[in-house]
Amino acid sequence: MTVNDKNLWINFLHLYQPANVDAYHIEEAVDKSYSRLVRALERHPQIKFNFNISGCLLLRLEELNRLDLVARIKELIDRGQIEITGTAAYHALLPLVSEAEVVKQIKENEIILQKYFGADFKPQGFFFPEMAYSPKVAKIVKKLGHKWIIVDEILYNGRLNQVDFSQVYTDQNSGLKVIFRSRHFSNSYVPDNLKNFFAKNRVVITATDGELYGLRHEDPTGELEKILGADFFATQLISDFIATRKKTIPVKLLSGNWEATPIELKNREPYALWQKKNHEIQKALWGLADFAQAVSREHTKDKNYYWSRWHLVRGLASCTFWWASGRDFSHNFGPRAWSPDEIERGINELIRSIRSLHSHTTRATKIKAEKMYLQIQRLIWEKHWRYYWQK
Repeated sequence: MTVNDKNLWINFLHLYQPANVDAYHIEEAVDKSYSRLVRALERHPQIKFNFNISGCLLLRLEELNRLDLVARIKELIDRGQIEITGTAAYHALLPLVSEAEVVKQIKENEIILQKYFGADFKPQGFFFPEMAYSPKVAKIVKKLGHKWIIVDEILYNGRLNQVDFSQVYTDQNSGLKVIFRSRHFSNSYVPDNLKNFFAKNRVVITATDGELYGLRHEDPTGELEKILGADFFATQLISDFIATRKKTIPVKLLSGNWEATPIELKNREPYALWQKKNHEIQKALWGLADFAQAVSREHTKDKNYYWSRWHLVRGLASCTFWWASGRDFSHNFGPRAWSPDEIERGINELIRSIRSLHSHTTRATKIKAEKMYLQIQRLIWEKHWRYYWQK
């Protein structure tokens, strides 16, 4: 049977580890999840998955002598089993950083992809970190040469269960082609439920962190490998799926992300997980982040600009703000998003981006930044000891 004769599973996997994370976290993700996914594809040549691999992860894999994994991924790309999207190299939440930063991280990510996957490598699709979409960023993505995006179904009209997943849409804001992921399907361990999903849907579109397969969900009975050997469905690369649809449906996407709720969108908080109204710590975090970006833009000729930016991009990673949210992610095989150590990891990078500047004219700027930094530290640890400790 052809792809058109079968149920269709489009599976999108996001592979990311922060650029400044401890090496053992990356090794664990490689051993438990990434290697497993690659091995499963190698053993099932009829299966096709869509990958996003953040540029900063690729750089760390080389640093940790894990280029064997990268070589195997390239082989799967060459065999037509994996399609790689573009993204932001250091996983910044793009709608909340400067436009200049958006462009820099997208372009740097493409350079990194070309380093490992070929000088002429050009991704057709694009993944917004945290699927955090905004019309302004989408226009930049389109201008930089991408053809399509994948976003959460809630961005269709602010409600869930409203999308026909068998259709391809066109974003009226940017002209990009759009496919939607099912949040319900994606918030499960898909191999356990895929047959049931097809009972009512001919096309199932899931998008999850790659770490779901092995690291977050251990799957000791190998349900992933079992399902890949089944014959009741086919898989497809997103670019190929889009190519089969001659007509698309126009849609004006809402700003939001893959964890946004209807209430948050109604309250005009499209990125509440990272920037919630009246969240004192997140407000202070963004104050320092915005200040650090502005300082960086003003000192591009500084003797230490390279190292200043090296720290800046690591501090701007969405994790810095995610770990301050306090939200419970047990519904998605994750932890409670609270860690004073991880927040500190981010603000340490932001303050170092300013500390490392060489020019003597930055003295007053540095003192101002230090005061902001100390305020955030106080807020973090007071919140921790008073509210989260021993809970």
